[in-house]
Amino acid sequence: MLAFLSRIYYILNPPQTRTPTYDTLPGKPLNFGCLGAAKIAPAALIKPSRTHPEVVLYAVAARDAKRADEFAKKHGFLKSFGGLGGYQDMLDDPAVDVVYNPLPNGLHFEWTMKALAAGKHVLLEKPATCTAAEAAAIYALAKRKNLVVLEAFHYRFHPAIQRVKAIIDSGELGAIKRVEAALTAPEGTAPEGDIRWDYNLGGGSTMDPGCYTVNVLRYLAGCEPTSVLTAKAIPYSDRPEHKQVDRIFWATLAMENESIGEIHANLDEKKLWGIIPRMPKLSAVVECENGTVELFNFLIPHFYHSIRVHPRGKAARVEKAYSFGGAAKGEVWWTTYRYQLEAFVDQIQGRTPQTWINGEDTVANMKWIEVIYAKDGFGSRPASKYQPCAEDERTM
Repeated sequence: MLAFLSRIYYILNPPQTRTPTYDTLPGKPLNFGCLGAAKIAPAALIKPSRTHPEVVLYAVAARDAKRADEFAKKHGFLKSFGGLGGYQDMLDDPAVDVVYNPLPNGLHFEWTMKALAAGKHVLLEKPATCTAAEAAAIYALAKRKNLVVLEAFHYRFHPAIQRVKAIIDSGELGAIKRVEAALTAPEGTAPEGDIRWDYNLGGGSTMDPGCYTVNVLRYLAGCEPTSVLTAKAIPYSDRPEHKQVDRIFWATLAMENESIGEIHANLDEKKLWGIIPRMPKLSAVVECENGTVELFNFLIPHFYHSIRVHPRGKAARVEKAYSFGGAAKGEVWWTTYRYQLEAFVDQIQGRTPQTWINGEDTVANMKWIEVIYAKDGFGSRPASKYQPCAEDERTM
């Protein structure tokens, strides 16, 4: 209990890194610019940056200049850019080295391409784009310009999910037969009018919590799907604008290793009897020839998680993995986002990150999201109307 309380305290109140001198920095300080004053930014970038000596919260841009200024002052950004041209003004600032893009899904492609064209590395919120073709175009441009792009599946950088993968890969439980992953959010997480219910902005359950379930299925199975056997989705409402916006989805996939994957997501799980909130589903279960392993809370395991390993015919055991131990980087209170930021900066600085998510992985994840949408009849989210302008093409 003391360890739990200590971990929670430091997660919520990360110790401020002592300002290092240039002589003691591992690498050149990186000036981060944040596109939009998004709600996810404090957890995903701002708090993790406080314990990373190479990360500088340099600028934030928002359509509303007042909001940008208030966000900058509240969270310690050195500059703010506002107004209709605020995003581009920030990209045009030569002092910005890295861009964090937490904009709505439908804007990811345009502003990531513009950031790359401006010579910036990009930490890109998931799902990376609305189509696999857009994701491929992003990584193609990044390769041509020798820039780093990372799709922010933060859970992949935490010791908990990596420990589960190590158990599977060890052969202790035999060949994989079935992988199940579920992620649900309680009613009200995305209220009426939220961008996550907007089809034109890439909304829907498969795009939001669902993209995690597709990703964790592929990661733990250690291979790609071969087909979507079944897929079903329920729309957010019966209004015409929501006919392609899924509130819930289920899918069954055949995998290359002849296992079966079952995934489920719900972006608005209704209360029991209309009054009792349901417990979120946050589990990934891998059934093998000789037993099972289950990770509870694969999404944000830094708060609490459990890894239950049950070899057939033997006693079950429960493991925890809050740090890698040994000489590996990390503290028991590091969040998934802090581990992710460490890997991202390492990659930019030319060091070898502890783990990485490459462009092929991102493109494949988007491909299977689109295949699921095709199977359930809801269709892919609209591709961006953005086309690189002549100036962008010269930089490419």
